[in-house]
Amino acid sequence: MPADPAELLRQRGYRVTGQRLAVLRVVSARPHLTADAVADAVRAELGAISLQAVYDVLGVLVEVGLIRRIQPAGSAARFEARVSDNHHHVICRVCGSTADVDCAVGSAPCLTPFDDMGYVIDEAEVNYWGICPHCQRAAADGANRTSTTAEEGTRP
Repeated sequence: MPADPAELLRQRGYRVTGQRLAVLRVVSARPHLTADAVADAVRAELGAISLQAVYDVLGVLVEVGLIRRIQPAGSAARFEARVSDNHHHVICRVCGSTADVDCAVGSAPCLTPFDDMGYVIDEAEVNYWGICPHCQRAAADGANRTSTTAEEGTRP
């Protein structure tokens, strides 16, 4: 979380509210949450808050640059407080878990296209897709149980 998020909001001309600070704390502590998950976590901290209020706060925090919104293909938008660099993400195809991946080489935007088509590029988004270690273990455990059950079922 930024050193003084309240002061950063004030510097950008936004009122400091308990809801804004709570959402920022949640997103900072647990990156890559969906708005629904942020709302659940904020409710646990503050009590009642509407999903619309959470969306509004997330929008303000994205607008002032205190959090970043990412939306992998086929997934709900997710939010993170790591905004000071250009990094990428690895996403599990099974459970949807998302983790940060630092740029492998070069400086931002990390990737230089063959032809920039005249654009001045200042950011590159890369999502790596695969299966996380937890889902790999679950699949292996399921396969082991299935093969053991099948073997047991074929015994006379």
